[in-house]
Amino acid sequence: MRLLTLARDLTRRKSRERQSLFVAEGVRAVEELLRSGLTIKGVITAPQLDGAQRGSDLRATIEQSGLETAQVSESEFRSAAETDSPQGVMALAEIPKRSFDDLRSRASLRLLILDGIQDPGNVGTILRTAAALGADATVALPGTVDLWNAKVVRAAMGANFHHQAFHTTATHLFAFLEDEGVALWASDARGKAVRGLAAPARLGLAVGNEGAGVSSSVRELSAEIVSLPIAGSAESLNVAVATGILLYHLRGQ
Repeated sequence: MRLLTLARDLTRRKSRERQSLFVAEGVRAVEELLRSGLTIKGVITAPQLDGAQRGSDLRATIEQSGLETAQVSESEFRSAAETDSPQGVMALAEIPKRSFDDLRSRASLRLLILDGIQDPGNVGTILRTAAALGADATVALPGTVDLWNAKVVRAAMGANFHHQAFHTTATHLFAFLEDEGVALWASDARGKAVRGLAAPARLGLAVGNEGAGVSSSVRELSAEIVSLPIAGSAESLNVAVATGILLYHLRGQ
């Protein structure tokens, strides 16, 4: 039951940070994790896996992998699960070591900055979108939900296993931007229309909490405040939707 006890412990952010481990839950997330090359510590399965789509195939893959496994009851699995409808499979893996050192001295750079975004579903969707639209990396400032929260991992559908995504501080971010000569743009409903601007080759784009927007420190250091024109009476877009549109505009530049 060691794996089950560990999985329960990893539902807490402090435990994930202390042990540098996370949990991937659900068929799709575990499939992607097995393909990712990340170090997997073990897999937990429950009877409901066989009723999930592709569940039987995944169980066979796990059995052939040589990984440490634990088969538990449905109720035991639910005690460690963080989703409302568990699919009966979760894997424990090491959080990859990533930093700004991986992004230095690049002729072109698209860096996405998450500033205080707290909804795990939004953050997972943003990571998936950033990977699909060619962002080189995504960094999360304090106040943003843990990138290795189980709900973030599931919503990202494996994107954060491959996409460079990591937590940082404002101090480290601003030092990197200055050292590398990377321009900073921030999104805000009252900013300039992004489609009318020419983006520099090396750019950091900050997106903030739907209610509060980006922090004052990010805003003050931004070369441009950009927005998406919105028709009708709508005041704003969901942050994940808005981020995807902004990244799409920047993709071809």
